[in-house]
Amino acid sequence: QVQLVESGGGLVQAGGSLRLSCAASGNILSINAMGWFRQAIGKERELVAGFSRWISGTTVFADSVKGRFTISRDYAKATVYLQMNSLKPEDTAVYYCAAKKDSITDAFIVGVYDYWGQGTQVTVSS
Repeated sequence: QVQLVESGGGLVQAGGSLRLSCAASGNILSINAMGWFRQAIGKERELVAGFSRWISGTTVFADSVKGRFTISRDYAKATVYLQMNSLKPEDTAVYYCAAKKDSITDAFIVGVYDYWGQGTQVTVSS
């Protein structure tokens, strides 16, 4: 089993920045992909950014955040960081950290992830 704990959400004005952290614990050697999803009210959960291949560090991003968000990690600590810059009101959502045991399935698909964090709220005011 893997446990994921997120931190760093909050309220920020449009144009501002936030940094989210996700620390994994437990059987971290089973992780082969890890990333961030978000779910806004009335919308489906979607991938924001992630490491689609944990060992090689291959990353993927949603088109809506390219150029504004970056993802980084501390491999030894199995911790992932999401730096969010130039935030927009439409970035408002609950952000979830997720991890999966394989690196083959599509990283953008919610249903293939094995582990989820509890979520952290990000609110961007206009």
